[in-house]
Amino acid sequence: MSDAAHGDGYYVPHEARWPIYGSVGLTLLLCGFAVMLNGGDTGSFMMVVGLLVVVYMMFRWFGDVIRESEGGTYKHWEDTSFRWGMSWFIFSEVMFFAAFFGALFYARVFSIPWLGGDGAGGALSTNAFLWPSFEAVWPTNGPAAIGGAFEIIGAWGIPAINTLILLTSGVTVTWAHWGLKENKRGTLIFGLFLTVALGVLFVSLQAWEYIHAYSDLNLTLGAGIYGSTFFMLTGFHGFHVTMGAIMLFVILLRAMRGHFTPENHFAFEAVAWYWHFVDVVWLGLFIFVYWL
Repeated sequence: MSDAAHGDGYYVPHEARWPIYGSVGLTLLLCGFAVMLNGGDTGSFMMVVGLLVVVYMMFRWFGDVIRESEGGTYKHWEDTSFRWGMSWFIFSEVMFFAAFFGALFYARVFSIPWLGGDGAGGALSTNAFLWPSFEAVWPTNGPAAIGGAFEIIGAWGIPAINTLILLTSGVTVTWAHWGLKENKRGTLIFGLFLTVALGVLFVSLQAWEYIHAYSDLNLTLGAGIYGSTFFMLTGFHGFHVTMGAIMLFVILLRAMRGHFTPENHFAFEAVAWYWHFVDVVWLGLFIFVYWL
């Protein structure tokens, strides 16, 4: 990496080889997954190698960025670029979840009533000739009872507890941010520790919920439209919580090493933005997946 460009110009690193590492790792990961789905013996090995390459790339690349940031390389234009980049990344995540919420909305409001004969023309014909016994009720495993009968997970058990956990974690990360801006290092570290702990607790409870769904309720990814939308939405959200908790843990380690100042701490802010986004998505999940 070059250490030039510390003035008003935009810092451009030279010999940026980490994107190539990332491309190779992701390609191995994807190809290995495809091979595994088709019954190949080397699929799992390729996936592990690809994952290790990606992890190595992230560790080294993030290390370079941290050293550049702590060394004073980044100025106004780099900070602006980072803020725009994180904003667009979160917007892309909003669109990602909007697609799955849209699928849930379409199934509940349009597809299920049409299959039940609610409507004219094609909807009536579909119900009369293909699935005359189908009842347009939610939740449903669809025509032909795909996946068999199942039970749903009520909103006022683990989901309600997880809602309280995530809302509390939003308060603790904001408290940590306040401590950073007030230059109170102890508050920053303790607030981050509580946020990471709450994130781990959330994921652990969700894992327990999944085990209960599969082993006791026959609620699986193959349990019709309800099962597929339930696990796609909650599963991807759980993945995002896991990634957010890992990022917060890295920020915690950096804070313990004395990184960040009240004036220069966008890495913390970026992860906090992401965490608040995860909180908001969960509120939508709790209302439209578990409650209504």
